[in-house]
Amino acid sequence: MDLAVWRTFVTVCRLGSLSAAAAELHHTQSAVSRQIAGLERQLGVPLMERHARGVRPTPAGEAFRRHALITLNEADRAVRAARDVHDGASDRPLAVGAPPSLAAGIVPEAIRALQEQAGPFRWSLLPCLSAQLHHRVITGDLDLAVVTDAPPGLPHDQRVERRFLGLDDMVVVLPVGHPQAGHGPVPIRALADQTWVEDNDGSAALLRQHAARAGVSARIDLTAADLPGKLALVATGHAIALIPGVLTRALRADVTTVGLVDPPIRGVYTVTPRRNSHPRTAPLLEQLATAFASNRPAQAAHQPAEPDGHTTAAALHDVGTGS
Repeated sequence: MDLAVWRTFVTVCRLGSLSAAAAELHHTQSAVSRQIAGLERQLGVPLMERHARGVRPTPAGEAFRRHALITLNEADRAVRAARDVHDGASDRPLAVGAPPSLAAGIVPEAIRALQEQAGPFRWSLLPCLSAQLHHRVITGDLDLAVVTDAPPGLPHDQRVERRFLGLDDMVVVLPVGHPQAGHGPVPIRALADQTWVEDNDGSAALLRQHAARAGVSARIDLTAADLPGKLALVATGHAIALIPGVLTRALRADVTTVGLVDPPIRGVYTVTPRRNSHPRTAPLLEQLATAFASNRPAQAAHQPAEPDGHTTAAALHDVGTGS
């Protein structure tokens, strides 16, 4: 596939207009239309639909856009890496990945602390789901990933080293002015009649499991494409949502949070390749541990469990075997 056409498609999605995309890309509008039509023929699905103020991606187009954007960013990195080697640059960029909730605060905070300590360096950040991040560490696309063991959990692979950062209590995010705002922690039963919104299967599974243990069900009637969309639906009063506690400090001003009694908890880990590690990996691990500890709103009174259900002291520091 022609990545130039992918860029055209992503640009049209971002601007919501064929003519605006044509102007930015220095193409004619008819050329942009032909590129989009050719991409639709190649994929065999409609990617764009017209509306009163322009165009927008279809559900299939939005799914393609998210993956295309990641691919284009990686292609840009590949070009820069080749040019850096040709120009004699020896300090390769540090490639880091994290789920959106951790990419929103903890990872940038840790990178800033490391740069203040060691001086500026080039780095990149890929927000993605934990299973995909784990795979990209194995394939060498990432030097380090911060991941969680939220459902479906983390895969086991001897090619990576996994270190435990800590446990993260999930909290409920509410619109400002919600009756439960300022109260808490509250039992999930007190929120059983609410409409919930979710943006990923892992968070939805944690919510359903927690509600089931209390003998109630959670009505997940709304689905968001991503974390910002999820928070927007909460802020406008359409729903409430379960979010990681470490995200609390990075939330927008028109939402608030409330804790849950015996909340769902997810473990947070770093994953690094066992071989050919980046020289900045070790100091970044230290900064990530500090940033995670400072961002947790409350300490969970639990420890990570091994697959057989037992907790070991080693699990607190280094799950190097991949268990």
